[in-house]
Amino acid sequence: MLGEIAKAGRYLGQSVRLMMGLPDYDAYVTHRESTHPGEPYMTYEEFFRERQEARYGGAGKRGGCC
Repeated sequence: MLGEIAKAGRYLGQSVRLMMGLPDYDAYVTHRESTHPGEPYMTYEEFFRERQEARYGGAGKRGGCC
């Protein structure tokens, strides 16, 4: 029972971070290590920059509604 509550809390926390626009680097690293072992992965700074560009548009991209 406590394990299920903890799991629900983790999902809730991840959802709140994503709604606020904060990318989840730990989840990214865990995914990369489990599905692509031995391959390099982005640093936190690279990951954060990539997520910001994906959300708001990068160089030459027009983001937003206007």
